[in-house]
Amino acid sequence: MNLLLFPLNMKILVADRISPVGVDLFKTEDGFEVIEAYGSSPEEILNLVKDVDGLAVRSETKVTADVFAAAENLKVVGRAGVGVDNIDIDSATDNGVIVMNTPTGNTIATAELTFSHILAGTRPIVQACARMKDGGWDRKKFTGSELNLKTLGILGMGRIGAEVAKRARAFQMQVLAFDPYLTEARAKDLGVTLASLDNLIGSADYITVHMPLTTETKHMINAETIQKMKRGVRIFNCARGGIIDESALIDALNSGHIAAAGLDVYEDEPPTKDSSLRAIPNLVLTPHLGASTQEAQENVGIDVARQMIEALKGGMVINALNMPSVDPQILQRLSPYIDLAKKLGTFLQQLGPEGIEKVITRYYGKIKDLDTSPLTNAIQQGFLREISDNVNTVNAPKKISSLGIETEEVKLETHENFNELIEVIAINKDGKERSISGSLFGKQQLPRVVSIDGHGVEVNSDAILIVLKNKDVPGIVGFVGQVLGESNVNIANMSLSRDKGEGFAVSVFELDSIPPKEATQRIEQHEAIEKYRVITL
Repeated sequence: MNLLLFPLNMKILVADRISPVGVDLFKTEDGFEVIEAYGSSPEEILNLVKDVDGLAVRSETKVTADVFAAAENLKVVGRAGVGVDNIDIDSATDNGVIVMNTPTGNTIATAELTFSHILAGTRPIVQACARMKDGGWDRKKFTGSELNLKTLGILGMGRIGAEVAKRARAFQMQVLAFDPYLTEARAKDLGVTLASLDNLIGSADYITVHMPLTTETKHMINAETIQKMKRGVRIFNCARGGIIDESALIDALNSGHIAAAGLDVYEDEPPTKDSSLRAIPNLVLTPHLGASTQEAQENVGIDVARQMIEALKGGMVINALNMPSVDPQILQRLSPYIDLAKKLGTFLQQLGPEGIEKVITRYYGKIKDLDTSPLTNAIQQGFLREISDNVNTVNAPKKISSLGIETEEVKLETHENFNELIEVIAINKDGKERSISGSLFGKQQLPRVVSIDGHGVEVNSDAILIVLKNKDVPGIVGFVGQVLGESNVNIANMSLSRDKGEGFAVSVFELDSIPPKEATQRIEQHEAIEKYRVITL
């Protein structure tokens, strides 16, 4: 079983131009129909997406909340490139649509452009070329500097930052790196020195930015941080506009505090024709060319097609921005547990107390060593099955959070009775708890419920169930059997767990059909029965 099981009769809308090789991959895949609609207006897109399963875009097409509302069959949006500013990811998640990008296809192209800017900011090649074409020959005016033995500070050491570092080391530069997620071991492998933000800013001769634009990174380079930099520093941004405060950059370039700079991205794209950026001679500007190489364009087109095809066929989902990506081998290992996890979530929601505020999932045994995020998502999906519409593994975490339910995942070494076990606990605002546990049985790995509120049972997870907690007195099983028999409801199996210390018993009856309301009321009203639930899995 896969996380995504869709019928192989897929319609793909390619709304922006991607590599013809990528389009051909869609066309040659069995069961895939391709619609190429380049340059379509927003109104045309709304009409075209009504029955498509996949939507491939670059940056031109805006995939808005209206698009997701109109696209009833849409399952995957693939961005041929990195940035997803044109895609409403929150709306995608609400509608259960995977959003994926292709972050590796343009890595080399962007790293090489960044280093081209670094070189152009070191030797004034652009300015000298322009003067030459005007008829000049100003050798003394265009004296530059050398990269050799200078210090480069890299803000963000992801794929592109790492490639820039590799090129800097070839020029005999010392490299400082600031990245909250970079380990000492990884830094050593890359040949860079980890540094704090303040240390990097104060020590670097060159600074280049390779971070996403977030609330934390917006205007990370500003008037205050620039004043902490060396006089004569050089700054470059081929990542995202807005990380550098352009007004502060202009002032520092005009004052000479910053010797040179290079930008490929801007706070507003394109900059206005009268933008002050265009008038500064020691600032090299390019029109967002980071991924503009033939190789990069082909790579991202191929990547997005392969990723979308794999996801739509029920395989591995990679580079997804709104759900976990799982290795196929791990997914195969988890597959039997995914079905069990959904059933446990459904069981818990129907069993649980009113006003659930927290759901805790515990994984015991070897299963804890795997990526359990698909299982946690499946539990949440099962929990929401009876109380929310259009739930899948993409939107379940957000939907359960929107209900005000906190979730927690715990991994434990062993369980006293089972080699591998999943336990799910619901807690309400008054602190009342109910729990359900499950495991797999036999060579066929059949899913079974093995515990309810700590009482050991063995229950088929595919049945209609009656769950009772009752005083441990004679006659309860006979009474329930009689009521169900009189209502023509057949009992397929039952499991009984007694707790002599508490004086209570937990009974689970597997039924062939849902008991009528009258039978349910008679059972609930019995004085010895404390809790009663009909569970449909």
